[in-house]
Amino acid sequence: MTGTERKCFQKYYPADFDPAKIPRGTKSGGTKIVQRVMTPFNMQCNSCSEYIYKGRKFNMDRETVEGESYLGLKLFRFHMKCPNCLSQISFRTDLETCDYKCEQGAKRLDSDEGVGNSEDDDSSEDVLDPMTLLERRTKQSRREMKAQEELEDILEANNGKEGVDAIGILKAEEDFKKKLAEEEEEKMVKELLKNVPEEKKKFPEDVLPKPPIDMKRKNEQKERFAGIKLVKKSPAYPPATFSSAYLSDDSD
Repeated sequence: MTGTERKCFQKYYPADFDPAKIPRGTKSGGTKIVQRVMTPFNMQCNSCSEYIYKGRKFNMDRETVEGESYLGLKLFRFHMKCPNCLSQISFRTDLETCDYKCEQGAKRLDSDEGVGNSEDDDSSEDVLDPMTLLERRTKQSRREMKAQEELEDILEANNGKEGVDAIGILKAEEDFKKKLAEEEEEKMVKELLKNVPEEKKKFPEDVLPKPPIDMKRKNEQKERFAGIKLVKKSPAYPPATFSSAYLSDDSD
C-alpha cells in the first residue's frame, strides 16, 4: 500500500466482499505483560555462552503459569532475549523454595544456587571427597565463631551506652569546677594577707575595719553642690496659749 492509498478517505470494497471470511488470529496461552525485571541469578546462554549477571535489567514478557499453583498462589513465567544472540530465555517463580527456576535457553551457574535447594547441596557434598568436606566444615565453623564474637562485641557496646548516666557526669563536673574556684579564692586571700602587717591583722572581734572611702564619688558630690548655700533652719515656735485675762475681757 502506497502513501496516497493509506491517506485516502474513501476505499473501494468490491460487491462480493465478505468481512466474515477474513482470517483472524487466535490467542495462544495466557495474556503477556511487558515488565522491567532484573535477573534473579547469574546465568549463561546455551547458544552463545554469554554471561548474564544477577541484577541486570531487561524488558521481559510476564505470563501466568497455567494449571500450576502453590497453596492457591499464582506462579509467573518470564521471557527475555539474550543481549548477544537474541535467543529466547525463560525462567519462572518457585514459591516452594522462595527462588526461581531456569527453564529454557540458559543455564544457572552453580555459584549462585538458591538457599532453599538443600537437597542439591547434600547430593553435591556426597560426591566430594572427605577432605574437602572437612575443609568446608572448618571454614563454616570459623565464620560462625567470628559472627558470634562480633555480635557479643556489639551487645557489650550497646550495654555500655545504656549504663552511662549523663546527668550525673555533668553534676560531678560542675561540683569539681566549683571546688577549684573556691580553692583559687582561698589562695588569693592567703597571698594578700601575707603582705599585711600583723598589727593590722589583729582586730577586736566587736570592732570591724571601716570600708574604704570612694574619693571619686566624694569629688563628684562636691562639684554637684558647689553653688548651693546651706541655710540653717530655725527651730519651730511652740503653739500660742491664751491666758485667763483675755478670756475674762471677752466675757464682759
